[in-house]
Amino acid sequence: MLHSLLLMGGLGVITGAVLAVASKVFYVYEDPKVVAVGSALPGANCGGCGYPGCNANAEAIVKGLSSVNSCVAAGEEVAMEIAAIMGVSVSGKEPEFARPGCYYGKDGADMEYQYLGVTDCRAAEMLFGGMKVCRIGCLGLGTCVKACMFGALTIGRDGLPKVNLDKCTGCGACERVCPKHIIRLTSAALRILREYTREECTTPCQRACPTGIDIKEYIRLIREGDYEGSIQVIKERNPFPTVISRICPAPCESNCRRLLQDESVAINGLKRFVCDYEMRLNRRILPYKGPATGKKVAVIGGGVEGLSAAFFSARLGHEPTVFEAMDVPGGILRKAIKRERLPMDILDFDIEGIRQMGIDIRTKAKAGRDFTIDGLLREGFHAVFTATGGWDSRLLRGDMTEAENVFPGAYLLIDLLRSGTDDGIRIPSGKKVVIVGGESIAAEAVEILKKNGAKDVVVISRKPVSNFDPGVSERLSKTGAELIFGAGVTRVRGQDKRLAGIEYTEFDTGMKHDMDADLLIIGSGRCPELVFIPEIKAEADNSPGQGSLRWEGHELLKKPDGNREAGFLSDQDVVSEYASVVAAINGGRKAAAALHCLMTGTGFQDPSLMVTASSNLQDVAFLNNVNPIPRTILKLTDDLHGSPEPFSTGFSTEEARKEADRCLRCGLVCYEKTKLEGKDLT
Repeated sequence: MLHSLLLMGGLGVITGAVLAVASKVFYVYEDPKVVAVGSALPGANCGGCGYPGCNANAEAIVKGLSSVNSCVAAGEEVAMEIAAIMGVSVSGKEPEFARPGCYYGKDGADMEYQYLGVTDCRAAEMLFGGMKVCRIGCLGLGTCVKACMFGALTIGRDGLPKVNLDKCTGCGACERVCPKHIIRLTSAALRILREYTREECTTPCQRACPTGIDIKEYIRLIREGDYEGSIQVIKERNPFPTVISRICPAPCESNCRRLLQDESVAINGLKRFVCDYEMRLNRRILPYKGPATGKKVAVIGGGVEGLSAAFFSARLGHEPTVFEAMDVPGGILRKAIKRERLPMDILDFDIEGIRQMGIDIRTKAKAGRDFTIDGLLREGFHAVFTATGGWDSRLLRGDMTEAENVFPGAYLLIDLLRSGTDDGIRIPSGKKVVIVGGESIAAEAVEILKKNGAKDVVVISRKPVSNFDPGVSERLSKTGAELIFGAGVTRVRGQDKRLAGIEYTEFDTGMKHDMDADLLIIGSGRCPELVFIPEIKAEADNSPGQGSLRWEGHELLKKPDGNREAGFLSDQDVVSEYASVVAAINGGRKAAAALHCLMTGTGFQDPSLMVTASSNLQDVAFLNNVNPIPRTILKLTDDLHGSPEPFSTGFSTEEARKEADRCLRCGLVCYEKTKLEGKDLT
């Protein structure tokens, strides 16, 4: 008995010792903050935060990798509780929701899908491609419905997913399981920031529109009599709808699919109809505006592009201020278009709508004279965008008697050449000068710079050495200039009121190089579109009014039409003026996206899937089951000078509904069948 007791006691002592050691060796420390945040989270484990479960999100919140209001399944009270644990404040966040990107099941359109008995979308996509005709069409098997943990998705009678916005939390589970990327999260901000991709079901007219308006949707709303909703859709991408409805060249109509059968839909005329409807109201129809971010944005230039950049920045929740050199905003629209085609009350109507979005417009304020970029950054602006326009805008402003200088140390090549023959045009001398572009006349520019006292001159050309004119190259070599081929300037940097250097990128290798420079000469008719922010690595020294301010200028995101699209003077850049007003509007939207991404550090959209002019997309060459219907024509006015609308009258309500009925509500390859007596033609 004694032996047994001693044995048991000994085993107990040994076991206790082993457990004590194991507790030290295998002890797992639990951060009390992680525990507290995890307890506050609802435990839904839906993955909407982007992490695999609430515990993982709690760890990410404590590490600063996820925001305190990142949980899509929780409300504001939970976010406030987590913020209190973390000792931070809660910032406003625009809710996201799921939206299907496919519009026809097999019964609604002429094109059908082939299911072959597989009951899961992912399996069907892997085995068969999941389609009969459309490469990206919805398979309609409901895998997204099964993935939704909140009952927000159902499959409708047309075989497509339907979203209940009241139940949708934006968790993204449906987006992650959809093999065709048909259903995805969206919000007003995302639709401003993102370009269209090859994975989206875009229509031919939508792709042709430089602003990318969802044309079929605003026409559908006209057909249903929801004119205010139609205006909202248009203003998602266009802050000048009333102006554009009068002067747009309408490339969308040239790409309308009805042209395969008869005549295009009067897309621009329908836009004018709903814009006239808004003008007759006693109130504005304003688009959605995101939660305030507290970020202040300065836009230099009150033309179409500048006002558009301010408009979209305001919609993203920022506080824009526009600085315009003229006494009234509007740019070329106000000075270069005949009043008979664009009455000024129409322009003023749209500009007032932009102003009502909370935008401050300051006139008679010229860059370099009344303010500087570094001065604006010191005043508390978080970013500055340059939209000063090109040669035509300068003619209208009367700025031809002096050199254009939008940001420190940067001048246009045309002004440098003019300074060689006009003593009234002066460009300061620089010790280290970089010339971008202007190959055929760069040698003359180098000679002027050398005469002005430049020590070192570098010419950067986008052309590879094999495509460069040997005669020009020889002449440049004789001037003592250094030549860099196959490269583009991608960033500028400065300190206070002077330029400090540039960054250029080699196209073949993608390597980036930093170069000191105190003068930059740009071979185009306008200042590049750049976003200026305080230099990121020197934020501690960049507080307003404190010490020296270092800044950098970034180019806008470009569509990847080729492998040489980085840097100034690419085919994607505007080197004089925009070809049309709608193109300038899109330039303003892209600028707002760049401002937002650079201020918030969210990064630009991956360009690899963007739709470009060279993208190979599916289309159709003929239409089935579509009856010819004549186009409704706008009536011309009898009295050219006595009518407020000198060229033509707009559609009546009956005419607008009739014309809207002609729209086929196209998808990538599908379109609506003609219906007679309630039955589809087959």
